[in-house]
Amino acid sequence: MTTPAPAKGRLLRGGRVVARVLLVWVAVTGALRLLDAWLDGFTMQSWWQPTVCALLLGLLVSVVWPLVVRVAWPIAYFTLGVGTYVLLSAAALAILQAVPGVELHGFSTAVVITVAMSAVGAVISSVLAVDEDEIFFRRAARRRRKAKHRTDFADEPPGVVFLQIDGLGYDTVRRAIRDGDMPTFAKWLSEGTHSLTRWHTDWSSQTGASVCGILHGSNHDILGFRWYEKDRDHVMACAHPADAAEIERRHSDGRGLLSIDGASHGNLFSGDAPHVSLTMSSVPVLTPRKRRRDRVGAGYRAYFANPVNVLRTFGVALADVVRELSAAAKQRRAGVLPRIPRGGIYPLARPGTTVIARDVVVSAIIGDMLAGRPVVYADFLGYDEVAHHSGIERFDTLEVLRSIDQQFARLQRAGRLSPRKYHIVGLSDHGQTQGQAFVDRFGETIEALIGRLCGGEPVAEQGKRRQAESWQVNAALAEASASGGLIARRLRARVEGAEGAENRPRTATGSPGQVTRVAPGVVAVVSGHLAMVSFTEHEGRVELETIEREYPDLLPTLVDHDGVGFLLVRSREFGPVVLGRDGLKRLATGVVIGEDPLADYGPYAAELVQRVDSFPHCADIMINSRYDPDSDQSSPFERHVGSHGALGGPQQRGFLLYPREFPAPGEPVGAEAVHRVFRDWLTFLGHPEPGAAEEKPAIVTSEAVS
Repeated sequence: MTTPAPAKGRLLRGGRVVARVLLVWVAVTGALRLLDAWLDGFTMQSWWQPTVCALLLGLLVSVVWPLVVRVAWPIAYFTLGVGTYVLLSAAALAILQAVPGVELHGFSTAVVITVAMSAVGAVISSVLAVDEDEIFFRRAARRRRKAKHRTDFADEPPGVVFLQIDGLGYDTVRRAIRDGDMPTFAKWLSEGTHSLTRWHTDWSSQTGASVCGILHGSNHDILGFRWYEKDRDHVMACAHPADAAEIERRHSDGRGLLSIDGASHGNLFSGDAPHVSLTMSSVPVLTPRKRRRDRVGAGYRAYFANPVNVLRTFGVALADVVRELSAAAKQRRAGVLPRIPRGGIYPLARPGTTVIARDVVVSAIIGDMLAGRPVVYADFLGYDEVAHHSGIERFDTLEVLRSIDQQFARLQRAGRLSPRKYHIVGLSDHGQTQGQAFVDRFGETIEALIGRLCGGEPVAEQGKRRQAESWQVNAALAEASASGGLIARRLRARVEGAEGAENRPRTATGSPGQVTRVAPGVVAVVSGHLAMVSFTEHEGRVELETIEREYPDLLPTLVDHDGVGFLLVRSREFGPVVLGRDGLKRLATGVVIGEDPLADYGPYAAELVQRVDSFPHCADIMINSRYDPDSDQSSPFERHVGSHGALGGPQQRGFLLYPREFPAPGEPVGAEAVHRVFRDWLTFLGHPEPGAAEEKPAIVTSEAVS
C-alpha cells in the first residue's frame, strides 16, 4: 500500500512530546524517592536530589547514551542488548555518586535503578499512547532537514518494501484473514488497497531456493535447504555463512532485485543490496569490503541504542518463553497429534526469532524508510520456526502470526514520516504441510532406512523409540518388500532377470570424506519433505540400471514405503523416470505406466521435477514424502510438525499481497517467475533498471571452489 504523507498533527505534536518529557521526569523523580526508601545501598538526604538525579539520568539516556552506543555497539550485538544495561548502569553509578549527598553502594543497586528508570519511561509512553518509533522518526527528520545535501525525493518514484512471512502458505493466510488473526491484512483487503494471490513454489519449497530465486533471479542447482555435492564431497547448507556466500556468488550477476541502493534484512541472501543486516550471505568476514557499509550489526546498533527498546524486547521475550512452555504442556495434556518434543533449549531459543530478531528487523526497516531507500526486502522468520514445532495453525502459532501482522501496521505508520512514499508488499517464500514426522510414524529415520537397505550397520536407537516397539515396524517393512505394488514387483523382476544380480560390485569402505556415510559409499541428505541419496563411488549421476544391480532391494522397498510418495531416478534407456507405488512416468516422453505418481502433487509437478533432473548436482535418487490429499498431511523426513521442502499440499503454495494498482501477476510458477514479477513492478513504478554487468555462469566447477 502507498503510505500517504502525514496529516498535520496526526502523529506527534510538540506539546505531547513536552508533556511526555515532563511526566517522565516527574515519574522518575518519584521512583527515585521510592527506591531511596526501599534499597539499602541507595540514600538521598536532601529533597532536591531526586529531581536533579532524574534530570541527569534523563540526559544520559536521551543525549549521551546514543553517542556511546555508536562506539560500543558490539557489546549490545553479542549480548543481545544485555550489555547495554551493564554499561548504562556503570554510567548511572558514576553520575549518581558525583551528586553531593547521594550515597550509592554496589553495582547491582545501579542496575536496579537503571531498569526501573527504563520501565518508568516505557509505562509513561504507553499511558500517553505515544509510539517510541514516532519520537525517533521526528528526531531523524529534524536531522535530515538540517543536512546541507539532503536528497529531494519529490521527483523519485515510490519505494517498495517487500515483507516476507517465512513459511506462511496461501491456504493458511486466507483462513487467518477470515478468522481475525491478521487484522492488518484484512483491513487492506477490505479497503480495496491490496489484492491477494498465490504462487507455486519450485520442487524445493524452502527458503534457500525461493529467496535466491526471488532476489537474484536464479535458483539453478539449489536442491534443498541442504544437499550433497559429490564432486566436492561437501554438504551445502543454506543457513551456513560460508555456504550461503558461495551460493550467492554462484547466482549473483550484480543486478539483483536490491542492487540499486536497496536493503536486505534477516535474509539468507542479499539480492546485491549495499545495505544489509542479519543477512547470512553477508556475514562481515565473508563479504567484500565494498559491500560492508551496513554490517550485520547495523540493525542491532540502531535498535539497542534505546534502553527502553531493550527492556521492552526482553520483557516480551520472557513472555514468549512462558507462552512456549504453556503451549507445549497443553499439547501434551490434550494428547494433540501430530506433535514433537519441544523441550531442551528450544523454549529459550524461540524468542530469538519470534521477538528479538523481529524487533531488530523492524527497526532496521524503519531506518531504511527514513533514509528513503528505494527497495527493502526483509524476512520475518517467527511463524515458520513455531509452525515447525507446534503446527501450522495451532493457537500459539497463530499468536506469533498476529504479532507479525502488528509489525506490518507499525511499518505502514512509519511510512507516513518517510521522505518518499512507499508501497508495502506482503509475501511468503513457501507454505507448510503438516503431518506426523517420518521417524515417529515408522520408527526409523529415512537415512537409517536407506543405510539399512544399502548394507549399512543397523541403528541401535531409531527416533528415540524403544526397540520393543520398532521390531514390529521392521517386520511390516519386510512384509511390504516381499510383495509390494506394481512398480516394486517390476523393479524386483528386472533385478532377478538381470545378469550378475547376485554380484554387487562395490567396495566395503566407501570413498573417504568428511560427509557421513549411511552405508559404505552411500550419502543420504534430508531437507524437510525431500531426501537425496548419492553413491559416492561413482562419478556423476548413477543410473537406474546401476542402482538395481548394486542395491536390488533399495528402489522396490522405497517405492512401496508408506512414507514415500515418489522417486526421481535417471534411466540409461528412458532418461528421467518418476517411480511411485502403482505407476511410473517417463518425463522425457510423458509416458505413464500404471497410475501417474505425480497426480497428487499439483499441475506443474512434472515440469518442476524434470527441471531438477537437469541440475548438475542432482542426487542419484530424489525422494519426495508421500502426501495424502484426503487428510492434507504428509510425513516430513525431519522431526517437524509443520514442514516443507518438496511437493505435496500447502507447502507448495506461497502468497503475494500486493497493491491493487500494480499489474496483476497471475499465479507465478517458481521463484524465478516471482523475481520477474517484482522486477516488472519496480519498472512500472519508474525505478531504473540495474546496470549491465559481466555475465557469470550459474554454476562453477569444483576446481574453482576453494
